[in-house]
Amino acid sequence: MKILLDTNIVLDVLMDRMPFADAAMELFSKVENGSIIGYLSGTTVTTVYYLAEKTVGGSRAQEEIKKLLSLFEVAPVNRSVLEAALADDFSDFEDAVIHEAACHVGVEVIVTRNQKDFKKSRITVYSAEELVKILAAKRKPKSTHLQP
Repeated sequence: MKILLDTNIVLDVLMDRMPFADAAMELFSKVENGSIIGYLSGTTVTTVYYLAEKTVGGSRAQEEIKKLLSLFEVAPVNRSVLEAALADDFSDFEDAVIHEAACHVGVEVIVTRNQKDFKKSRITVYSAEELVKILAAKRKPKSTHLQP
């Protein structure tokens, strides 16, 4: 499964924002172990760097970005993504860009805490908690007991 994490999900992990960080970290772990393919929008990477640099300095911000890039693929933000985002009927341009970047690379799910901002999405949208539950349900072995 290919998923794209919205910026807020990445920040939940990096800033240990409870109670959201636990489910977000579980998704990071699934990306790390290869059970799902994780993407970040190019804009997420630049936003995370900007915020990290302000709080922990440039060298630490670079370390965090390197870690993200070692785990995640990047959904590029190019002219066609930006033009498609402008044509979208999203109320927030940044969310439209993330959505179009996700479409561009063919992800199946966008993970965000702001699902209402993605109600016009052509891609399935879940919270981190919802996706963790869905993935756990898929892992459970089906009962092989015969009914009398």
